[in-house]
Amino acid sequence: MADDQSTTAADTTAASGSRVLEVDHLTLRFGGLTALDDVTFHIDRGEILGLIGPNGAGKTSCFNAITGVYAPTEGEVRFQGRTLAGMKRHRITQMGIARTFQNIRLFPAMTALENVLVGADARHRTGMLALFRLPRHRREEDDGHARGMELLRFMGLHTRADELAANLSYGDQRRLEIARAMATDPQLICLDEPAAGFNPAEKAALMDLIRKIRDRGYTVLLIEHDMRLVMGVTDRIVVLEFGRKIAEGPPAEIRDNPAVIAAYLGVDEEDAS
Repeated sequence: MADDQSTTAADTTAASGSRVLEVDHLTLRFGGLTALDDVTFHIDRGEILGLIGPNGAGKTSCFNAITGVYAPTEGEVRFQGRTLAGMKRHRITQMGIARTFQNIRLFPAMTALENVLVGADARHRTGMLALFRLPRHRREEDDGHARGMELLRFMGLHTRADELAANLSYGDQRRLEIARAMATDPQLICLDEPAAGFNPAEKAALMDLIRKIRDRGYTVLLIEHDMRLVMGVTDRIVVLEFGRKIAEGPPAEIRDNPAVIAAYLGVDEEDAS
């Protein structure tokens, strides 16, 4: 089935300059376990791409390979035409890839603003400038503070800038983590299950937020279990099952794909037709 859903001729001839990320025959093995098996897809600039699949499909493993947590066993990940092979995570962040996590990873003893400033520092890493308080570092501090407040305002958190992250509501913590990712000034934002734990109203607000993030010029890669949210916000969807890509296409096409239905319902593909 995966062969039937491989990249189309139109995709193959698409201008390479429009592609922010290319995942090329990515395979990831841990001992005898294959987490990803020959996965290929791309993300176009300004696109919201959904990466979905049942539990254990390899979605987070794919995120981790893209962001430098894991080194691919085979294949390659390219960002804006440059291979990410061998790059450290901080260097990948500096290149323009940011991510959030399924389990929130804020600094609870820092304020909301301080958490966002950590993202800005990860982008610049000025080292000796900070040590000696040189003018360039002071300018970056001022710019970072202004940028941090602007991002908190965008998230509706500006009135809570001085509150400890630990004291924020769960939903506000989720938004704060996205703000921190945006503070790294990325080209691509990878959101790992951002709607986890949200009620229906919060999910609707999150859909609107993701669209606004894209409208600001960002490209978004989204892992999410809530199919209503995925179908409502993405431009295109890639489906994984047992580490292999089984489908790729626009939401309407994926919704009616027998292989996808079978993967989620646990039935034979023929029975899902």
